[in-house]
Amino acid sequence: MHKKLWQWHVLLLSLFCSSSLASSFSQDNLFNQAKNYEGSSDLVDLQYHMGPVLAGPVNLYIIWYGRWNQNHQATIRDFIYSLSYSSPYPSVSDWWRTVRLYTDQTGSNVTGNIVLSGEFYDYRYSHGRYLSRLAMQSIIKSAVTAHPRALPLNPHNGLYLVLTSGDVQVQDFCRAVCGFHYFTFPTIVGVTVPYAWVGYSGTQCPGMCAYPFAWPKYSGKPPPSTNGGNNIMRAPNGDPGVDGMISVLAHELAEVSSNPLINAWYAGDDPTSPTEIADLCLGVYGTGGGGGFVGKVNKDSWGDGYNVNGVKGRRFLVQWDKALSAEHARESDERTGKAGLL
Repeated sequence: MHKKLWQWHVLLLSLFCSSSLASSFSQDNLFNQAKNYEGSSDLVDLQYHMGPVLAGPVNLYIIWYGRWNQNHQATIRDFIYSLSYSSPYPSVSDWWRTVRLYTDQTGSNVTGNIVLSGEFYDYRYSHGRYLSRLAMQSIIKSAVTAHPRALPLNPHNGLYLVLTSGDVQVQDFCRAVCGFHYFTFPTIVGVTVPYAWVGYSGTQCPGMCAYPFAWPKYSGKPPPSTNGGNNIMRAPNGDPGVDGMISVLAHELAEVSSNPLINAWYAGDDPTSPTEIADLCLGVYGTGGGGGFVGKVNKDSWGDGYNVNGVKGRRFLVQWDKALSAEHARESDERTGKAGLL
């Protein structure tokens, strides 16, 4: 039974194509950068290790660490709202359905009900502006014990999201990671709860963590376009740093939902350095992506690139789902006789 389940989910994995230079890692010196398998299920033996997935409704709590632009906060909130609410196809919630196909040993699927249930503003940099990865757990501890407006400590269905502002330096941020997820230690926080961290890269390393809205410095000048400018994609919400964060955030939410305690869905023999569902197809944002090409994505009237729609008319660029590519191509065929995204 479980062998058949594994085979089925390896097939599902081939439909989920992720991009962002963020990966999931374990704590302290056990973190290692995930491998890029170009989305090939033949090279990755994704297995279920009998642990839980986030199957029930999730109460998500944001900790805004540092000083944040309110417009950036609104963009991130709207992306989270979009996970559970309908928007024009292809939508964020349509994209999330592929993540939802993953189940635990009881047959329960990853939840489609993610509710933003609380926010905490740590604008005083309670743990400084230079953070280790383990410091994220202390930040969560401070947020759930603060007086008088603490976040709830929710070990039943809580998920904590630490977001650091552009003036905060995090261990290995920009060098090896753009985000990660793990779970808290009872010795630090008091209970075990899943969490994720993502940093704002707009002022530190947009070319790494906000690609393709910015160009890596080591690559030299971006390739020219036919109109005399360059081929850097315009950010759909007006800021490469926050739009890059959305892609990283999507990556981490997919992985923390399918592998919250690092004992559910991953490939490899070492759970301290797992290859998870969003590690397998770096740099792909649309149909035909791969080999350095981001793929065909939609463009709005301003030329901003996006591939999913969200609430309030928002548009986002996230790691692409091949299942959506196939469905979108079918709908395009029916409407125009042409396949793929614009």
